[in-house]
Amino acid sequence: MSITASLIAKQLQGELLGDGSVEITGLASADQAQQGDLTFAEKETYFATAEESQASVILVAGVPDVRVAMARLLPTFFPADPYLPGIHASASIDSSAEIHPAAHIGPNCIIGAGVRVGARSVLMGGNHLGRDSQLGEDVCLHPNVVLYAKSEIGHRVTIHASTVIGSDGYGYVFDEGRHRKVLQVGKVIIHDDVEIGANAAIDRGALGATVIGQGTKIDNLVHIAHNVVIGRHCLVMGQVGFAGSTHLGDYCVIASQSGIGGHLKLGNQSTVGAKSGVMRDIPDKTTVLGIPAMPDKQTKRQWIGLQQLPEMIRRMRELERQLEQLKNNTGSQESRSAE
Repeated sequence: MSITASLIAKQLQGELLGDGSVEITGLASADQAQQGDLTFAEKETYFATAEESQASVILVAGVPDVRVAMARLLPTFFPADPYLPGIHASASIDSSAEIHPAAHIGPNCIIGAGVRVGARSVLMGGNHLGRDSQLGEDVCLHPNVVLYAKSEIGHRVTIHASTVIGSDGYGYVFDEGRHRKVLQVGKVIIHDDVEIGANAAIDRGALGATVIGQGTKIDNLVHIAHNVVIGRHCLVMGQVGFAGSTHLGDYCVIASQSGIGGHLKLGNQSTVGAKSGVMRDIPDKTTVLGIPAMPDKQTKRQWIGLQQLPEMIRRMRELERQLEQLKNNTGSQESRSAE
């Protein structure tokens, strides 16, 4: 079926200006758009660039949100690769595992005892599912994703390459001159509609569970320690680290390269700025920044103060010089008066 401008306008509930029969063959940014492409201009300043391009159709702010509209359109032009139901001959599957007939098990996968894999779930290849792990429907595990024993994955979860779910939490006690390991016997629970980037590590709970809430999106290279609980629809960006037993509310945003201390509570809709070190609880709807993290306005005032510090030092030294000169002049006058 061909995709026309009128079809797109109907799909997005937008107003069409121009020829609705124009066929659209792809999506592209304005600076790369070719004949047949649809591009977008969410701001008036971008429209001139889009209009000068070779794009056949320009999506502008006549729809409620241009970026949301583009996100909804992308799967139409770039559908996911199809994975047919079946089990590759090289896969090793325990006889007690339950694999839905509509699932796809790729090459060199290892599926342990008691594992359940739901309908239309995809294991691309090289995946290892530990005993008693559970995958819901429409789960996608990219190559080399590992699930340790008892991991629970909900529906429509995507986990990217080489991420490890359920590895040991970092638990040790000092005993008789050495660090004795505390066995980590809990699990990881990942709720529906979560996406986890590549090379992330989510540790299982020491006794209970590490939990990732519904709709949360986790970037590459994130570490989540044992017994952390992340709420619904949170955004966790690259290279963030969470220490154990910290709890996040819903709709939190944790920006890149931040470190979150253990046993803390981050309230609903709280935000942590990039490269921050969080060492205290954060109330609801609060933005913090810096090391140690403080309310963003306070941190920014300190940063401005630091930027002004060299000039303040220069002025202070000049005042000290003037004061010393004034003292010398006064001393000379007193000496002459005594004579």
